[in-house]
Amino acid sequence: MPEKYEPEHAPAGGAPAPEAPSGAYLTNAQGTRLYESDHSLKAGPRGPVLLQDHHLREKITHFDHERIPERVVHARGAGAHGVFRGYGAAGEVCKAAFLGRDVETPVFVRFSTVLGSRGSADTVRDTRGFAVKFYTGEGTFDLVGNNIPVFFIQDALKFPDVVHAAKPQPDREIPQAQSAHDTFWDFVSLHTEATHHTLWNMSDRGIPRSYRMMEGFGVHTFRLVNGAGETALAKFHWKPELGVHSLTWEEAQMIGGMDPDFHRRDLFDAIESGAFPAWELGIQVFPDTPGQTFEGIDLLDPTKIVPEERSPVQPVGRLVLNANPKNFFAETEQVAFHPGHLVPGVDITDDPLLAGRLFSYLDTQISRLGGPNFAQIPVNRPHAPVNDMLRDGMHQSAVHTGVAPYRPNSLEGGCPFTAGADSAAYVEAPVRVPAADKSREAAASFRDHFSQARLFWLSMSPPEREHIIAAYTFELGKCDEQAVKEGMVGVLANIDPGLCAQVAAGLGLPAAEPTVPLADVTPSPALSQVGGVWPVAGRVIGIVADPAGDPGEVRTVRRAALAQGMLPLVIAPTGAALDGDGEPVPVQRTFATARSVEYDAVVLAGAPRPAADAGGARDAKAGAPGAPELDPRVLLLVTEAYRHGKAIAGWNGGERVLAAAGIAADAPGVIVGGSGESVLDGLAHALGGHRVWERFPA
Repeated sequence: MPEKYEPEHAPAGGAPAPEAPSGAYLTNAQGTRLYESDHSLKAGPRGPVLLQDHHLREKITHFDHERIPERVVHARGAGAHGVFRGYGAAGEVCKAAFLGRDVETPVFVRFSTVLGSRGSADTVRDTRGFAVKFYTGEGTFDLVGNNIPVFFIQDALKFPDVVHAAKPQPDREIPQAQSAHDTFWDFVSLHTEATHHTLWNMSDRGIPRSYRMMEGFGVHTFRLVNGAGETALAKFHWKPELGVHSLTWEEAQMIGGMDPDFHRRDLFDAIESGAFPAWELGIQVFPDTPGQTFEGIDLLDPTKIVPEERSPVQPVGRLVLNANPKNFFAETEQVAFHPGHLVPGVDITDDPLLAGRLFSYLDTQISRLGGPNFAQIPVNRPHAPVNDMLRDGMHQSAVHTGVAPYRPNSLEGGCPFTAGADSAAYVEAPVRVPAADKSREAAASFRDHFSQARLFWLSMSPPEREHIIAAYTFELGKCDEQAVKEGMVGVLANIDPGLCAQVAAGLGLPAAEPTVPLADVTPSPALSQVGGVWPVAGRVIGIVADPAGDPGEVRTVRRAALAQGMLPLVIAPTGAALDGDGEPVPVQRTFATARSVEYDAVVLAGAPRPAADAGGARDAKAGAPGAPELDPRVLLLVTEAYRHGKAIAGWNGGERVLAAAGIAADAPGVIVGGSGESVLDGLAHALGGHRVWERFPA
């Protein structure tokens, strides 16, 4: 009798199913071996194709259905596998087993933009998704958040409206992945609850340097339950170990043209090279009071934060991403998140936005993934036993047995049995629901739309404020309707008169007067990206090699950079390895393919003369003005890096490149020395602040 195979092509009852089809011979989808798959079945070599060619029909039909509907939002994404290790520090407030001391839990993380389609660019100004699937022994837990801790709206009923407004305008289907158009700004000017989130989006947070350098937030307030049944309220935070860093707006625009896959490539390359991205999971904990507020802040309002100075973030575990997907579609595209995937110890609150998400996500997965059995797709399978008594449906791959898919039953001995709370069952926290009349309204505390936006503005450093002013001016300058611009200028007046006046001046409009009293708030330094010192591990540095120089010096600097955890990329006139005494030095970029935006810092190992292709006819970058004895593309790279506030180091003639670019050797963040090793430590120190902020005028 033929051996039975399961859908994943592994012998039934044998070893675990492989993740991909196996076998030495090409077959059709039913396992029948094929002798030929290049030519259709025809009536003679020049005859018509025969309708009976079942292999052609199967192959073409499957190809016609390769694409599934993309996500309405968060369509453009990248993912990775990893592991989460609990610190055991959350036990006092949460009984979830995956938070236990040294408990390791496999995870899959998906990062994404919100507005763009799957084919859009990575570096657009947008909110980013930060979704983590924990495959815990108690069931799957999905923490589905963003890189911004607040949301546009307070109630899920308006979610279709804000998405319709932010998506490309329906009459022309442009702009793609951009909020710089009339319908978006019309919506947020009329729904001022969006003011706080929009301000974050106009800040540097809207254009992150990398997914590896992006903070994550659960957005909502959740209810935690400990082993004694006691409850507390909490907000989840992901803190990147590399710090929170962003692109400049010019960098984001340049990258969008030269490498639309920048963030996706950065994540994949970092993991591939062993520079594993890491985050610390932390929680802000608040008493679970009947009012569900903390020091006057409504914890059920998803447009509000609790400043970390008022409630510190307590570390409870560490996440490391250490493996790339083997197949983008099977994993990153088919992964299905849902805020209702919870484990014992984590419960929901009455946040009206969260309530709508609990419905929407499940409905979306059924539509996208062809039915209710999406949890059987490998990337979505729980790492805990499943006996759900759910049956049939589209794409059912399980072969259920038994005659009693219901309970209670007597035909199968009452199995399966329900679990008690002492058996790690999920039991909702017994929260009293207040008696009230049904109504379509929000609590009075939800009407404050400006105080926290003002808190964020006042917490920014001078350069960050300049970036916000420029972002609002650019975005509103792209709008055609004068009424939309005037409406937003009026909104900005309720945040800060200076912000309003500067944006209004850029738009050629008069500044507006506030319509509400300006809030008296205390700035939160934790909201600024400026002022910290961060690890240099995983940071990308470009080493510009001079063919006339010593390859051994380049090799030494490259090794020293690798020893510090940095990712050095050697840039030379051609892709040929640099020969010298010892092993050749590999070249990863050429003057033609390199651009400053790819690097966090630049090292000049000499002053390269113009290469053979340094002509405008072959490379437009070579048409930039410069010194005749230097390759103009190296000058362009250094000039851009300096303008974007990046650390620059040089030796062995590198100072001549700086001088030709008009950069003083003693300028902030510029290090000149007698050898590569002598400048690398200074470069690492400057790189620790991410940018040389002193160079940005304020």
